[in-house]
Order: sequence, then structure tokens, then C-alpha cells
Amino acid sequence: MNREMIIVLDFGGQYNQLIARRVRECNVYCEVHPYTLDLEKIRRMAPKGIIFTGGPNSVYLEESPHIAKEIFEMNIPILGICYGSQLMAYTLGGQVATAPVSEYGKTEVEVDNTSILFEEVSPSTICWMSHTDYIAQVPEGFRITAHTPVCPAAAMECAEKDFYAVQFHPEVLHTVEGMKMLSNFVKKICKCSGDWKMDSFVDNAIEDIRRKVGGGKVLCALSGGVDSSVAAVLLSKAVGKQLTCVFVDHGLLRKNEGDEVEQVFGPNGNYDLNFIRVNAQERFYKKLAGVTEPEEKRKIIGEEFIRVFEEEAKKIGSVDFLVQGTIYPDVIESGLGKSAVIKSHHNVGGLPDCVDFKEIIEPLRMLFKDEVRKAGLELGIPEYLVYRQPFPGPGLGVRIVGEVTAEKVRMVQDADFIYREEIAKAGLSQDLSQYFAALTNMRSVGVMGDFRTYDYAVALRAVITSDFMTAEAADIPFEVLQKVMNRIVNEVKGVNRVMYDLTSKPPGTIEFE
Repeated sequence: MNREMIIVLDFGGQYNQLIARRVRECNVYCEVHPYTLDLEKIRRMAPKGIIFTGGPNSVYLEESPHIAKEIFEMNIPILGICYGSQLMAYTLGGQVATAPVSEYGKTEVEVDNTSILFEEVSPSTICWMSHTDYIAQVPEGFRITAHTPVCPAAAMECAEKDFYAVQFHPEVLHTVEGMKMLSNFVKKICKCSGDWKMDSFVDNAIEDIRRKVGGGKVLCALSGGVDSSVAAVLLSKAVGKQLTCVFVDHGLLRKNEGDEVEQVFGPNGNYDLNFIRVNAQERFYKKLAGVTEPEEKRKIIGEEFIRVFEEEAKKIGSVDFLVQGTIYPDVIESGLGKSAVIKSHHNVGGLPDCVDFKEIIEPLRMLFKDEVRKAGLELGIPEYLVYRQPFPGPGLGVRIVGEVTAEKVRMVQDADFIYREEIAKAGLSQDLSQYFAALTNMRSVGVMGDFRTYDYAVALRAVITSDFMTAEAADIPFEVLQKVMNRIVNEVKGVNRVMYDLTSKPPGTIEFE
């Protein structure tokens, strides 16, 4: 398909994927690639624009990431952000040096509204700075278009060649008018019309799947969450009964969730597919016995998933493809290029050699969560399923801090059910991006009636986020939290204390492990 595209070249910045997310908000397709992407490949991709990300390095050091000067001779508009701005200056003959004063956090920036990049932006606007180096001298042919008291070249441009650079981060929400700037670059400088829509994505994804699968058999890892559900329906629309969905009930699902998944996708559901439910609770509990380290738990659960699929594939005969509901944030957090691994995801990174599939199909790999939901609605999936609370692949295994046991699973299932029920009663479910109960490994003394207890503490979590890359704790009314607490300590055996987690992301993650 020929569609407008912006390419983000990643130089190790922490906000690299967030840039892509913001570009897509402009209805323009965007992909993130390592800065080492071959220039010939870039030419073949024919992007309407290129964005350089930030990064932790100093551009004037030999070991720092650099890029061939020829990229500036391709007649493609380029926007450099933070390290990307310094890279542009350095590569084109300007000077970059250690700044006399570093800038971190929200900063008032004076901008030149004659620049297309800053059209309709306030002359004095709040931007997010995060830099120690700065552009000491702009290259020949460039002019300065923004400044702060300690950063004389907070933005620069060579409008004739469509080169633009900003020292701050327009992609983060802390830059108040950042979306205006990115939209100006994408729409006015790159001349993108905005043809990235979910209806076209769905149609093209179905077409691509049919072409790839042909007459082959497909096995789908169905968890019942939004991601795997949308992936399963995409495959069902594309290849029908060539698809077998294996739903593994690993004993780490939310209360009653296994039956709910079967009701939607099983024989009594509305989808043209083969459905197999595998009740493997005891198998997973046995493997997880005595394991407390989060990454080890994730890997065990992921490995067991693979083994279950391998076994089911043998039962149904030859299987050519495995479908997974991997989405962009999974890829990001598992490490892309030189980016740090935050946590591993069992649905990222391919399969062990012993698994007999030709290829993995990940139709949602380049979508963010909100885009997945839009695709789900386009496919006609019921809203209650599309807007179901996000749930990690390892399930409650990463919402139980420490060792996983059947008894702990029962506690967190019951506590989470109560929490979700009361949130719904209070009319808050649509206002929260994600909320759940987790079981800590802390035990403390309590008093229940005339009896002394020594039981577990439950932590409640609720966040507000637009992209799941950053998040803030939700301000839930105290009376709601108090009601949840009363019900949990009275109804959930083994729990005598309830806490509310106020931590944002970063420094925390949305999940506990």
C-alpha cells in the first residue's frame, strides 16, 4: 500500500516511540527505526519526513551515534529533537558544546512565530528540556527560531531545505503546545494530508494476512485481552476456519475470566474459528513454585505458553503460523535497538527453535493501545470487550509480588473483583485508563474482632494515561477507596490491609512486576 509515512530514527532516546505516537495522532503513519537504517532503504521507503530522536550521548564524542551527511541531501524534510537537533548542527558544520548551565524540566521558551514550525504557538511557551549539551553555533544557512535565558539556540531552521531542530521535547505532554509544533512539521512542512485511518488499517491487514497465510493453518495465542482478541478477529475475518485459537487458562486470570472468554470465542460465539480451551492451572503453579524474581516468573510463564502451543499444534496436525497480539509498547519495553529493556514480554522475541511453526504473525505489532481499540471497533467487536481493562500476558503472575500460589491467586482475584465492581458502581470505569488490585508480599499484624491476624496487604492501582508510555496515578474519591477497603478486608480471607499506590510512570511501571 502506498501511504504517507514519517520515519523516526532512534538515537537511544527514552521518548522515541512517543514521537511516533504523536505523529499518528495527526493521522499520519509513522515507524521507528534504528539510526543505522541504510540510506538506500530510506529512499525506497520514500518517507514524507524524518525525525531524529533524543539520546543520552554527546554528539562531539567519537563513540557517539552519528549519521551520514548524505541523509541531508535526500530532499526530505528533517526535524531534530534534543540530541537529534545537536546531531543536525554538528553534522552540518555547527558547533555543539557542554552548556554552561544544564536545563531539565519545564522551561519557558521564547519562539519566533514567523517559523512555520511555530505557527499558532504562543510567543512564550512552556517546553520540556532535558539536556547538558547545547548548540553553541548554528550551521551556515540556519537561523535561530527559539531561545531561553541559558540556551541561545533552543530551536533553529534552514527553511529553504526543510531542516528544523528543537532542543526541547515537543512529544511529551509537559510541552504544552508540542502537538501544534509536530502537527506543523507533519502537515505544513512535510505536506502530509493524514491518510492513516483504522478502517484502512483493518482492510489492509486482512488482505496482508490472506496473502501471507494462503492455504496454511494458523494457531492463535488467545488470552481474552483486547490485543489478542483483536488479533484473533482479524485472523478470523481473513482466513476463517484455517484459524485455531488456543486459550490457555493458566490459573492466573481474573475472576470468572476463563468462562467469559469461552463464551465470546467458543462454539456459542459469533466468530468463524476453531476454539480450544486448555485448563493448565496446576501445570503453571508447579513451574512457578518457589520462584520470586519477576523476570524469571515472566520467562517461565512465557516458556510454558510456548510448550502448551507446541503440544496443541501436534494434536491438530501441521500448523504453519502462530499469531500473537503483540503491540508497539510490548516491543518498546522489551528493548528496541539500543533502548533499555524495561521488562520482557513473553509475546516478543520469537520462538525457540524446537517449536514447529514457519513464522509468527503479529498484525498489531505497530499499533498503540488506543489504535488497537479503534481497530477492534472497526471489526465490530463489542465495546465491552474492546474497552476491557488491559491485562498483562503473564496475568496475575506479575500482580502477585513474590511466589505465586493457588491461595494467593484466589486472594488477588477476589480483591480485584471487588475493586472493579466498586469502580463501576461509582461510575469511574470510563475515566480510568487502567486499574487493578495486586497482592504484595508484605504481611502485617491486624485485629479482626477479638482476634489477632497476620495477613497480606493488597495494593490498589489506578492510572490515567493516553499512551501507556507515561502515566499518573488517578485521583479516586476517598469514599470509594474506603468502601473498597472495607469490602476487601471483610470478604477476602487472608487480607487485613489495603493500600493505594500513588506512583507515576516513570519512575514506576503501570504493573507491579
